[in-house]
Amino acid sequence: MSKTRVLVVDDSRTMRHLISQILTQDPDIEIVGQAADPYEAREAMKALEPDVVTLDVEMPNMNGIEFLSKIMRLRPTPVIMISNLTARGTEATIKALEIGAFDCIAKPSSADREIFPDLAAKVKAAAAARLQLTRPQRQTAAPAAPALRNVIYEPDGRIVAIGASTGGVEALIEVLSRFPDNCPPTIITQHMPATFTKSFADRLDRLCAPHVSEARDGAPLVQGHVYLAPGTLTHLEIAQGKSLTCRLSKADPVNGHRPSVDVMLKSVSATVGAQAVGAILTGMGRDGAEGLSSLRKAGANTIGQNQATSLVYGMPRVAFEMNAVERQLPLEKIGGEILRLTNRNEEGGTACRSRLP
Repeated sequence: MSKTRVLVVDDSRTMRHLISQILTQDPDIEIVGQAADPYEAREAMKALEPDVVTLDVEMPNMNGIEFLSKIMRLRPTPVIMISNLTARGTEATIKALEIGAFDCIAKPSSADREIFPDLAAKVKAAAAARLQLTRPQRQTAAPAAPALRNVIYEPDGRIVAIGASTGGVEALIEVLSRFPDNCPPTIITQHMPATFTKSFADRLDRLCAPHVSEARDGAPLVQGHVYLAPGTLTHLEIAQGKSLTCRLSKADPVNGHRPSVDVMLKSVSATVGAQAVGAILTGMGRDGAEGLSSLRKAGANTIGQNQATSLVYGMPRVAFEMNAVERQLPLEKIGGEILRLTNRNEEGGTACRSRLP
């Protein structure tokens, strides 16, 4: 089996050396070149035809976002963004993921015990997903009208829980852009470094009709709101008191993740059972499969993204093979299906279900 060939692009000689050193520890990866700026990188890509590019977000001469756009348009190649933990860096990274970057990695701080712990795995996954880059890019647009055949949308009282990982930024924008401003209370776990989730929530809030924010411990689940798990630091669960609320937990990682999709979905299953709709979108690994299975066994509707539209058909595949997925759909149909299932005025909605307290 041939090695994954990587081009490392960063204006810092030290960072280029560090990334190369880490990746070459994996026997299945070969560093075929390094470049200090996008112009060097462009020539290197033409000459070396790498399988994967690691790309610094902030560089001289041409920023990483502009160069990524050119790559996606002229020479589609899996790109992993390497980002500084600055406000400008995180916002640029979210934009990069939206326009086609495979994944993002935060540059280490002096307090980090591990340096780029998942980089090699992400590089190999990016190479495996290379063919997906040939699909047409989705253009960011104004929020789409709900796909409900002109039926008035009235939430039936259920909540929605969505899990995603690699490829999830683009996928979640697609799903949430279908939601109206009175959407069901929606909770989301997206595998993402903690420094990026606030920027991602703000980006979703600007692009979509509902209000989107990072989840706060004790925040009530209310109609028209979407709650995003804070990355890396806490699991997002729900709790039942006088009303349903968000609960943030610093329990150990599950499936290697905190926040974990499994933790979120199992919490939803235990708290509201059939009064929920669960969905698993694109992502590496198996996180969320057991949680989605518990939701389906509790009587909830469950949805999985199909292989053709998943950047990485990992999490949805495991859930499908466990029979946790009631319906497997292409990405562009998932938002509309969630609305159909939760609409009192639509066949398939459940008017007999009581509203949440």
